[in-house]
Amino acid sequence: MTDFHAVRIYLLGLQDGICQALEVEDGQATFQQDQWERHEGGGGTSRVMADGAVFEKAGVGFSHVKGSTLPPSATAARPELAGRSWQAMGVSLVIHPENPYVPTSHANVRFFVAEKEGEEPVWWFGGGFDLTPFYPIDEDCVHFHQVAKDAIEPFGAEYYPKYKKACDSYFYLPHRDETRGIGGLFFDDFNELGFEQSFAFMQAVGNAFVPAYVPIVTRRKTITYGMREREFQLYRRGRYVEFNLVYDRGTLFGLQSGGRTESILMSMPPLARWEYGYVPENNSDEAALSVYLKPREWL
Repeated sequence: MTDFHAVRIYLLGLQDGICQALEVEDGQATFQQDQWERHEGGGGTSRVMADGAVFEKAGVGFSHVKGSTLPPSATAARPELAGRSWQAMGVSLVIHPENPYVPTSHANVRFFVAEKEGEEPVWWFGGGFDLTPFYPIDEDCVHFHQVAKDAIEPFGAEYYPKYKKACDSYFYLPHRDETRGIGGLFFDDFNELGFEQSFAFMQAVGNAFVPAYVPIVTRRKTITYGMREREFQLYRRGRYVEFNLVYDRGTLFGLQSGGRTESILMSMPPLARWEYGYVPENNSDEAALSVYLKPREWL
């Protein structure tokens, strides 16, 4: 038996907790809240922090949307969903710090159910979190993956390697032949433990984001940087935009299902740049990033 209300209450609390932790870490800016409704059904609450002492932009959104039918893009690979009404809810966030030595990070946890009279509902959980450093520091990468592993290992030793690999595969830009960052966790279509334990698994991932990410921010937010580092950060943010607009399933589903564009594109950085034919100097810190853009075992 699925408990949609319990999932909603958890997600709203998760949004509150993450926003509070980021406000404390920034120490200056606060989140501005924007509630919205979707014409086709449902709505959500978007919270955005801008021009903070640490975070140039951070968006943490809750959405609960529904519809009578799914778009063909969603049912092509899942024909059992055709003709079903559906509901989806989740918390999604992207954080773009100002200091290039503080990594960008993304997290998302979500629940989906499709129903049809006289038939069992089709449901699953999904989510994860990943880290996109521009000047990677191994200590941070190990910490991020250790927290991820510790969060889900109680559910089975097989889950961290499985969903770490899925994250490396998902956050990959084929046209650049590189990963978006150093990965983390990514799971989808997860219902194999039954509702209660699958829900607990999703909560474990959601609750792990702050301890995975915020200590890295604390360690790196005071590192001195100059125009060179800033321009490289903006250049690499361009890769983030490319992935989100071309490959990200959440972005594509939101746009194709008539979602609120402003909230869907909340993940975009406030500034980014593209440079034709850019090649970093040999043996530079910028050139060193390339070795981090291939999957590796961090633990």
